[in-house]
Amino acid sequence: MTATTLLPLRTRAFDFPTTFLFSLIALGAMIGLPTFAYFYDYSWVDWTMFVVMYIASGLGITVGYHRLVTHRSFTCPNWVKAALLIGGGWALENSALKWARDHIRHHSRCDQEEDPYNAKRGFWFSHCAWLFWKDPHRNGPFPARLVKDPVVMWQHRYYVPIIVSGLLLPFIVGFLSNGWVGGIGCFLLAGVGRVFFVLNSTFCINSICHLWGSQPHGHADSSRDSWFISLVTFGEGYHNYHHMYPSDYRNGLRWYNFDPSKWLIYGLSIFGLASSLYRSSPKTE
Repeated sequence: MTATTLLPLRTRAFDFPTTFLFSLIALGAMIGLPTFAYFYDYSWVDWTMFVVMYIASGLGITVGYHRLVTHRSFTCPNWVKAALLIGGGWALENSALKWARDHIRHHSRCDQEEDPYNAKRGFWFSHCAWLFWKDPHRNGPFPARLVKDPVVMWQHRYYVPIIVSGLLLPFIVGFLSNGWVGGIGCFLLAGVGRVFFVLNSTFCINSICHLWGSQPHGHADSSRDSWFISLVTFGEGYHNYHHMYPSDYRNGLRWYNFDPSKWLIYGLSIFGLASSLYRSSPKTE
C-alpha cells in the first residue's frame, strides 16, 4: 500500500453506539430546539448559559485538549489543566487521552490511510462520517507521556460524570430560573444544542480547513488557513500555520489574527498561571 492509497470504508466495521449518540444529539438540536422555541421560546438565562458553556467547552478543546495536552504548547498548574479538561469534556469529543492520541496520529499521518479524519476521503467523511466507522488504526498504545500525566488520566477515568455535569448544569440553572419548562429549555439550548454546535465547529477544522482556504506557510499536506472558521473555533482556523508549526501556542501568528485561544494562554501567563509558551516562528505579535 502506497502513502496515498486509501482502503475502502467497507473494510471497516460500522460503529453503532457512536452513530446512535451523534444522531441523538443532531436530532435533538435540529428538531428539539425549534420545537421548544415554537411552543415556549428561550429566555435570556438560556441564551446566557449557551454562550458561557459554548466558550467554556470550546476553549476547553482548543486550549486544553489541543494546545496544552496534544502539542504541549505551554505548561500550567494542575488545577488550571483540570479546569480546561473539564470544559473540554463538556464538548462530548471523548476524553483528552483518546482525543490527543487521534490528533497526534492526524499530524503524523496527515492525508494518509491512518489519518483518522482524512480529508482525501471527502468533505463528509472528514467532517463527521469518520465517527461512524471503527478506526482499525486506533489499536495502538496511548503515548507514554499522556498515560503518565495524572490530570489527563483523572479526566479519562471520570469522563462520563464530566459529560453528565455539562448537561445537568444547564438544566439546574434553567430549573432554578423558571421551573421545569426553564430547565428543559436551558437543557436543550445550552446542553444539547451547544454540544451540537461545538462539535460541528471542531469538525470544520478537519473538513473545511483541509479542503478550502490558503496555504501561506507550506504545502506539506492539505491543511489550509480560514479566518472565517477561526471566528467559531476560537482561532483554530489558521490551520496551515498550525500544521507547519504544531507546537506554537499561537495559531493566528499576527496580533490582529482572531485567536482567542492564544489570548487566553497569554493572559494566563501574565497572571503566572501558564509558562513555557512555545513559539516556533521568529515573528512576533
